[in-house]
Amino acid sequence: MQFKDIGVLASVIMIVAMLVIPLPTWLLSFLIIINITLALMVLLTSMNMQEALQFSIFPSLLLLLTLFRLGLNVSTTRAILSNGDAGGVVDTFGTFVTGGNVVVGLVVFVILIIIQFIVITKGSERVSEVAARFTLDAMPGKQMSIDADLNAGMISETEARMRREKVSNEADFYGAMDGATKFVKGDAIAGIIIVIINLLVGMIIGVVQMGLPFAEAATRFSQLTVGDGIVSQIPALLISTATGIVVTRAASEGNLGSDITKQLLGQPKLLYVAAATVFLLGLFTPINDVLTIPVAAAMAIGAFIMSRKPEEDPEELFEMEEEVETEGMKSPENVVNLLNVDPIEFEFGYGLIPLVDAQQGGDLLDRVVMIRRQLALELGLVIPVVRIRDNIQLQPNEYRIKIKGNELARGELLLDHYLAMSPGGDDSIIGIDTIEPSFGLPAKWITEDVKEDAEIMGYTVVDPPSVVSTHLTEVIRANAADLIGRQETKQLVDHVRETYPILVDELTPTPLSIGEIQKVLAKLLNENVSIRNLPIIFETLADYSKYTSDVDLLTEYVRQSLARQITSQYSTGVDALKVLTVSGKIEKLIADNIQQTEQGNYLSIDPSNSQEILESIAREVERVALLDQSPVILCSPAIRMYLRQITERYFPQIPVLSYNELEASIEVQSVGVVDI
Repeated sequence: MQFKDIGVLASVIMIVAMLVIPLPTWLLSFLIIINITLALMVLLTSMNMQEALQFSIFPSLLLLLTLFRLGLNVSTTRAILSNGDAGGVVDTFGTFVTGGNVVVGLVVFVILIIIQFIVITKGSERVSEVAARFTLDAMPGKQMSIDADLNAGMISETEARMRREKVSNEADFYGAMDGATKFVKGDAIAGIIIVIINLLVGMIIGVVQMGLPFAEAATRFSQLTVGDGIVSQIPALLISTATGIVVTRAASEGNLGSDITKQLLGQPKLLYVAAATVFLLGLFTPINDVLTIPVAAAMAIGAFIMSRKPEEDPEELFEMEEEVETEGMKSPENVVNLLNVDPIEFEFGYGLIPLVDAQQGGDLLDRVVMIRRQLALELGLVIPVVRIRDNIQLQPNEYRIKIKGNELARGELLLDHYLAMSPGGDDSIIGIDTIEPSFGLPAKWITEDVKEDAEIMGYTVVDPPSVVSTHLTEVIRANAADLIGRQETKQLVDHVRETYPILVDELTPTPLSIGEIQKVLAKLLNENVSIRNLPIIFETLADYSKYTSDVDLLTEYVRQSLARQITSQYSTGVDALKVLTVSGKIEKLIADNIQQTEQGNYLSIDPSNSQEILESIAREVERVALLDQSPVILCSPAIRMYLRQITERYFPQIPVLSYNELEASIEVQSVGVVDI
């Protein structure tokens, strides 16, 4: 434990000891000076901060200082009533500050109490309540604003996390301040009660126990009481003022002193008005001109000096900014920043701005948040931030989707229309012919007045935001393998390490590096296999990486370990899994053309044979599609990844499964055979 921590703990223990242990008068005087010093430090700190969270310890510090001050009150009260003496500081405040007049001292003390209790404490308490309520009410809006900026690419994940933490800390701080102001109010009440006790009980003790005449006892104990009251109320007043400054402080670029100087004296014309008013006040009233004329002259001179400050020429300012910008572009750091490529970009023409602008009813930012959550659940991958920006080079109603700087999709929207798709090919509805961007289906843009008729006729009708969100979702899903790199893989590994540290330590950095794990995960995502169940994936890699480092082979082992997941993915809602089986002739042809090298195995098959296999698959897929069934190709584990290599370019959406990737309980029904 550090020395400063021990010092704070010792101070708290000393405060508790003050409540029960009598202290000598010299120590009381020293602690009173410490109390005044601490109160002054708190006031200066509150004036010098730029925002409330820079003094986040203030609520707890306020409690400790209040307890310290009450401990001093108890100690001084004990000393006054026991010995009729509370030290040199209390005696000084009782004689020198009040001029030896007890009545004046009592009046000054009452004024201090009124100022603190009625003015400052009451106002601070009310402001704290309002600030705490408004801060809590504004939390959802601030969180949504942070999410919107994050999805728009304006801030990074780290900055978003820091801003969320700041919003949470602000709510906690103002909530704590709402309670801390009650300490200040209670301290003021306690001060009044302690003064009454010291005054009345002190005179009784002076007359009865000390044998003093009543007049002498009244003078002596009144002087000590007033001194003790003033010496305790001055720090309390400073702390109360600091409380009011903290709870009323708004975030700015400077401290309180610079802000007052800048904002109060920032308009010289107003100083001229104030100087003229003071001068006329002395001229037309009995107030002495000697008092008003110097003040008015000082204000006028100050206004003249401030108004003579040369204003910046806009043209010179523009030239200076242009020069700074030019110099900045010459620096290598800014050039390097231009090389950054966003993982996912959504660009749109100016005609689609209402789609994004929340003030015009656009909810695309909220939809992007839901897309990222949906794909995280489906694929097990944290989708990067989608940067959304307008692009004047696009057509007004056009948009495009880019992944790592490459355009992968483009579409066009009509915001005042609906997209209608007919599953049966019915073309009787009136609209603008188009192609549905996500799946390439024929569709029509229809107006609001024919929407109801289209729905009655069986059309699937969607609004433009749904068209965009669906298109964006499908593009990200189809290219998820391109979004997982070594950095993203490291984040996933660290996430698993929090729960399964032994498993991760056994897997990486040996026998597999982060890069090799990334290749396995990318191959799974490339075939639309979710990597959400990372513990099973890592268990399989840890088991089989001892025998082989072939990434393709390790991927096949992982797929077999995920047999239950893959089976559920393709058999949902069906009685039996409909498959296209591969003939023994094709399996033997592929197996015979697998070449083994030191770098791994690869398929070396004659192009004509590959063409025949693709033509056979095309025929069977077309036939099965007419039966309104989604085809799945089933083959032996030995050739699965090689058959996938043949089909992925021409049939990327058709899954290729092996027998070992299906649960034994699933019913499989062959609806065709791929043969040559």
